[in-house]
Amino acid sequence: MARNLDAFWMPFTANRQFKKAPRMLVRASGMHYWDADGRQILDGVAGLWCVNAGHNRPQIVQAIQAQAAEMDYAPPFQMGHPKAFELAERLAAIAPAGMGKVFFTNSGSESVETALKIALAYHRARGEGQRTRLIGRERGYHGVNFGGISVGGMVANRKHFGTLLAGVDHIRHTHDPARNAFSVGQPAQGAELADDLERLVALHDASTIAAVIVEPVAGSTGVLVPPHGYLQRLREICDRHGILLIFDEVITGFGRTGSPFGAQTFGVTPDIMTAAKGLTNGSVPMGAVLVRDTIHEAFMTGPENMIEFFHGYTYSAHPLACAAGLATLQTYADEGLLTRARALEPYFAEQLHALRGEPNVIDVRNIGLVGGVELAPIAGEPTRRAFGVFLDCWEQGVLVRTTGDTVALSPPLIIERAQIDQLVDTLRQALRRAA
Repeated sequence: MARNLDAFWMPFTANRQFKKAPRMLVRASGMHYWDADGRQILDGVAGLWCVNAGHNRPQIVQAIQAQAAEMDYAPPFQMGHPKAFELAERLAAIAPAGMGKVFFTNSGSESVETALKIALAYHRARGEGQRTRLIGRERGYHGVNFGGISVGGMVANRKHFGTLLAGVDHIRHTHDPARNAFSVGQPAQGAELADDLERLVALHDASTIAAVIVEPVAGSTGVLVPPHGYLQRLREICDRHGILLIFDEVITGFGRTGSPFGAQTFGVTPDIMTAAKGLTNGSVPMGAVLVRDTIHEAFMTGPENMIEFFHGYTYSAHPLACAAGLATLQTYADEGLLTRARALEPYFAEQLHALRGEPNVIDVRNIGLVGGVELAPIAGEPTRRAFGVFLDCWEQGVLVRTTGDTVALSPPLIIERAQIDQLVDTLRQALRRAA
């Protein structure tokens, strides 16, 4: 165990609290971590929404090891390596029909930046360069780069960093507990909330708007599931006004909602889709942007020797990441993991919603194998109650995640019913002790 914790400035962490009482993970396998004291910890959040196939899967580990021994790095600018093209093909095969082009990044944040730049450049390539406005959604999370926090709508992620990007606006969020509290799956009320986009069209004029970006399920803000018909209506409005629709599927991709992507679960195909996290099962950093073929074709003009899109990263399509991605997709396919959440969803929902009536529980939300349990905040001390529940669960050998006063659950897709029981029962007892 590290003796001096001072040098590492930890991300999204209460650093002073952590360093007084460190929570050190030292090993992982399957559904579990082990801490520095040798305790087994049930992983209720798939690492950080990313370890969808469970930890240290042999096929993935071996693929990374073999690739490191064969070729450590290949430049992605003006050069290529076979696994990059193979992985792109495999991704396109499980994506919604017509989304056959893939641009590789290194994280969800980079995927969002790339998607926004593609949207802007696409309109310019089509002769509509005046379409520069980007529309996000309140309570949205789209990573931590300047584009992502600009279109994002989580206040704590935005307020410290100045005025952010110009020309960005937001539609309202879909959280409506007065009508939809304790909905099982998609809420019945709220499709009309998509019409808020028409308000922004009237304010800015559609001819200035390049794209709208939303998460199919808003994850990091506390698992906000879209109301029935909401995404369909958003798609219709975008089509009517020539606006691109971007789905941020960094969390909802790779089986979390019971389909390869949330777009398929909800029956709505975007123009551009971001991915990361589950793409490599969290083993090597990697992200991707999938686009409709027609968008890609708009760039393929001019002299063939000219670069069509001036964007990319040193580590785009890194060989180790591609090897990990291929092995991850094969593991998903071999074990039916991209649709397993669909079979487990009824039991997961039943157990999760059994928490209704427990102390301070004011809402429970779920879709596929992701759930949120919202707690009444302590007056004058927001987030404190949920953070206390998180620490209690940790002490009892279960890892959950909190965002605000919501406890979020997103276990690996290999979870069994007995482990769902352990996860929910541990949370139940922690809620009772927190009362």
